[in-house]
Amino acid sequence: MPGSSHAVRGNRPAPWRRAASHGRHHSLWQVLVPVVAMLAGLLAATTAHTARGTDLRSSGRTDITDLIRRAEARVAADTDQVSQLQSQVAAETDRLAASDATIAGINASAQPLREPAGLVAMSGPGLTLTLDDAHPTIPVTDPDEANAIVVHQSDMQAAVNAMWAGGAEAVSVMGQRLIQTSAIRCVGNTLLLNGRVYSPPFSIVAIGPAKTMRDALNQSMDLTQYRKDAKTYGLGYDLSEADQLRVPAYDQPITLSYAIAGP
Repeated sequence: MPGSSHAVRGNRPAPWRRAASHGRHHSLWQVLVPVVAMLAGLLAATTAHTARGTDLRSSGRTDITDLIRRAEARVAADTDQVSQLQSQVAAETDRLAASDATIAGINASAQPLREPAGLVAMSGPGLTLTLDDAHPTIPVTDPDEANAIVVHQSDMQAAVNAMWAGGAEAVSVMGQRLIQTSAIRCVGNTLLLNGRVYSPPFSIVAIGPAKTMRDALNQSMDLTQYRKDAKTYGLGYDLSEADQLRVPAYDQPITLSYAIAGP
């Protein structure tokens, strides 16, 4: 009957079969034990050689926070180096322009273009807009609601575009000057701008006619939903006006990097 091995198989196995089975297992173990021991020794030797006295397990674990901080530190150091080199190039160019008519002519032709290109710091009246994530007291589990309580890339772009449409002469985000080739990108709930990562709240400063920029922000269709969510969920939308604001000069490389089709 199914389920009863004794009913099917009947008698117990013959002793010789059990003895033969033991003999095969014994022979197999005689082969396997040395092989396993050899592999274990090889693994231990390889690990010791690779580690060289360090803890492989702890060094292999990557802390994403530390990784980001190290990357930001490298970007900050590289940025400082670029600024120093740019200052040296500018100083050498001015020095040569004093004795070289060609360089002097190029400098004179480029000077009027520096301000509209964003390479000159500006100050004057304008607006400061601060966007911030909502901070609910109860954990949010609904995906749609979780999406509605954070500042998105599209929100930042809409605010900046509205300020440009309202007559802004210079705009900065988190203290960095925006120019025609600037790109605002969000990674999760953080902002990535010129290789630097920022957490909310996000500050936008615009120099220009305050009234027309405020009207452009109020009339922006792309900010309509954000303002609704600000009232519903508590998103930050703080708009203030000042008689004297400052927007720094753009200090990043102005050359474009782009892909080229291969052969």
